[in-house]
Amino acid sequence: MNILFLTAADISEINTSSLFKDLIRKFVTEGHSMYVVSPAERRSRGKTRVFTSGGATILKVRTLNITRANVIEKGIGMILLEHQYYRAVKKYFFDIKFDLVLYTTPPITFNKVIVKVKKIFNIPSYLMLKDIFPQNAVDLGMFKEGSFLYRYFRKKERMLYAMSDYIGCMSPANMQYVMDYNPDVEKAKLELCPNSIDIEANQIFPDKASIRKELEIPSDAMLFIYGGNLGKPQGVDFLLDVLKTNADKDDRYFLIIGRGTEYNKINGWIVSSKVRNVKLLPFVPKEEYNYIVSSGDVGMVFLDRRFTIPNFPTRIMGYLLHRMPILFATDPVTDVGRIVEENGCGFWVESGQLDEFNSKIAFFVNHREAIPAMQKNAFKLLSEQYEVSVTYKAIISHFA
Repeated sequence: MNILFLTAADISEINTSSLFKDLIRKFVTEGHSMYVVSPAERRSRGKTRVFTSGGATILKVRTLNITRANVIEKGIGMILLEHQYYRAVKKYFFDIKFDLVLYTTPPITFNKVIVKVKKIFNIPSYLMLKDIFPQNAVDLGMFKEGSFLYRYFRKKERMLYAMSDYIGCMSPANMQYVMDYNPDVEKAKLELCPNSIDIEANQIFPDKASIRKELEIPSDAMLFIYGGNLGKPQGVDFLLDVLKTNADKDDRYFLIIGRGTEYNKINGWIVSSKVRNVKLLPFVPKEEYNYIVSSGDVGMVFLDRRFTIPNFPTRIMGYLLHRMPILFATDPVTDVGRIVEENGCGFWVESGQLDEFNSKIAFFVNHREAIPAMQKNAFKLLSEQYEVSVTYKAIISHFA
């Protein structure tokens, strides 16, 4: 098939690994022609252009800054996106007969280009639901339910669900949420289409001792790793509480890797307290991140306790890939922590329950003999439920 793939993710090549690049490569490997539309944000000073990478055709569209930008520019940028994408698709892909339009959230503002492409080519559409907006913004206090912005984006969200022939959800709770809060959406549209990873492309077998020596991390300490965004959605205040109550305990070490609005808050505490069992590293490229994370014993996931929507942090895949048990602190509605618990490769604690979370840390420190079985279960879970073939099959099953 000729597939038009719309995303707000920055995709300039598909030879390295990421959530969407792995899937694009899978489609290409299976013989499909992928036409990817991705933003060239203002800060990059790039122009709208078309090029090829790994057998895929990539259309980079000049946009405003829609990531790591102030709320006003990001909001305007998201609103303009559908018009910018449609003009670019019409100009550069005018001679392509598409068979399917595939797209992701965020954002929820691809409506115009989806409607036009579906009408012109009389083709089906598939939404990969990676974010539920605007409710997540309401949960975090960015604007109020019932406000003008909420009503505007909620209308866009409803339209997006209505025009989508299929909606792939990240987890069972994610799918149930869509059904509960959008009763007008046909249930037959909804299915599981999980986040996934190309195991073969990402797998490495590092020398953990060498990496820890390089990072000056004690070799005999249980190494807990958090990698990813460090912003309000991640509930960084609870992460700080965990670090403070475990400070200077020599049998455990905490490595934090990432960037975000709360990075300086964490760094400020580390510097002022001179804690010796916590290290904070800034954002690093994917390959280097993969290398560093592979040295860990336990992966950690934090989400703000105010969320009322089920999330699925992509960093989980990296932990499972490196056969790491995972310790979750999330809101009560997110189900991925329970999924990991049920599969014997981690624990879930409701965010804010500090004593309970610390008891799980103590379990890992004091019961190292339990780790090997959890490591095996972690990789088994990844292979069976979150390998890129699972996502590919969920989508292509409708068109085979």
